[in-house]
Amino acid sequence: MKRPTTLFPVLLCPLLCLCFSLLANAQSTPTASAEATQFTLPNGLAVIIKPDRRAPTAVNMLWVRVGATDEVDGTSGVAHALEHMMFKGSARLKPGAFSRQVAALGGRENAFTTRDYTGFYQQIPSGRLEDVIRLEADRFAHNQWPDEEFKKEIEVVKEERRMRTEDAPRAQLYEALNAAVFMASPYHRPVVGWMSDLDAMTPDDVRNFWRTWYVPGNAAVVVAGDVDVAEARRLVEKYYGAIPARPLPPRKPRVEPAQTGIRRIDFKAPAEQAYVALAFRVPSFAGIDATDADSNDALALTILAEVLDGYPGARLDRALTQGDGRVADSAGAGNGLLGRGPQLFTLDGVPAAGKTPEQVEAALREQVARIAREGVSEAELQRVKTQWVSSEVYKLDSVMGQARELGSNWVQGLPIDAGDRIIARLREVTAAQVQAVAAKYFGDDQLTVGVLRPQPVDPNRKPRTPPPGARH
Repeated sequence: MKRPTTLFPVLLCPLLCLCFSLLANAQSTPTASAEATQFTLPNGLAVIIKPDRRAPTAVNMLWVRVGATDEVDGTSGVAHALEHMMFKGSARLKPGAFSRQVAALGGRENAFTTRDYTGFYQQIPSGRLEDVIRLEADRFAHNQWPDEEFKKEIEVVKEERRMRTEDAPRAQLYEALNAAVFMASPYHRPVVGWMSDLDAMTPDDVRNFWRTWYVPGNAAVVVAGDVDVAEARRLVEKYYGAIPARPLPPRKPRVEPAQTGIRRIDFKAPAEQAYVALAFRVPSFAGIDATDADSNDALALTILAEVLDGYPGARLDRALTQGDGRVADSAGAGNGLLGRGPQLFTLDGVPAAGKTPEQVEAALREQVARIAREGVSEAELQRVKTQWVSSEVYKLDSVMGQARELGSNWVQGLPIDAGDRIIARLREVTAAQVQAVAAKYFGDDQLTVGVLRPQPVDPNRKPRTPPPGARH
């Protein structure tokens, strides 16, 4: 099932398929997972612990409520650059030693940066939990590296940008579209940063960002898996409790002005096929207990996206890619439900042979307009709700999925049981609400259209390979 989408807001490292040897003598008894426990240390650090004793493995995550949205013009990409530099040493560890030690413990580790947050994780045999908590707390509080390490690593970041954006026509289109959609919002900037800002970035830009935002009151430790709550709490208090509290700078509101008419982007790049993306400004979900119109609409828009593209043979698939009226090779929809900033509802498609992006655009908008006119059936509504609930349940089968949801909820200011409560709210969405949002949010004044106009592809061009040391 297609999940709620945003416009390339994340540089995300692999979180699944983590394989390693577990301790052969682990004494865990397979049982159902317990409820999560949340508390706050005196220095402001949030801690969330979620036991799941089914396998002798544990996940340790550090979430910092800072991302690309907290950057300022001229230093775009600094949140992501700092994520890289967190692996380059501390007062106690030399560059690269963190990853080597985690590997020696039989674990895997990585990190990710988004618009709204930065996260670090290790998955290890549960008997080695103390080791990774100690390591993570050390680099959080004492990140330290020589300038030469930054000069080498920023070239890795630049190569990632070339490989993931500049060599990917659709990624380039979305970057341009994103910059056109958001004018005042910091979501205007790409997470990886503009290349000119990466060229001009200094070691002190990164150090200053770390000193400003990596403070206990802006972070959360999440531990999930084969752990004892009291023991995990003792370990977090032992290694994080002595880190001094520091104030955070005020986050000034940067309100996106109202859009007054359709915006269009034509983007030319070497590509095999044309592509069209439609981005509509929509409200975000304000909070689990919010009952305001915007939050209710955000939930209904999420259901609308599922009606359009939530399963094989959904409305967009049937109407645009099948039968005599076929205009697209593929078509999709998604809604950004949660985020610290404004959200988007996206529609996209690849024109079929002999069809134009304009025909695909019209067909996509017609499917939303049809729901606005005719509504959705109760059977259709129940089907997408069932599939949504199933996907939310299945993703929690892994301890990594559980830790990731708990950390994501914390970043958004949501309670630890937000997943269940959002599902309950989504179950209450009615067909009338879905029809109402289809009529409300899809006019020209909410819309930005991006079209990829394919140019000839160089037959001799060779694809880039990930640079040595790339973490994504």
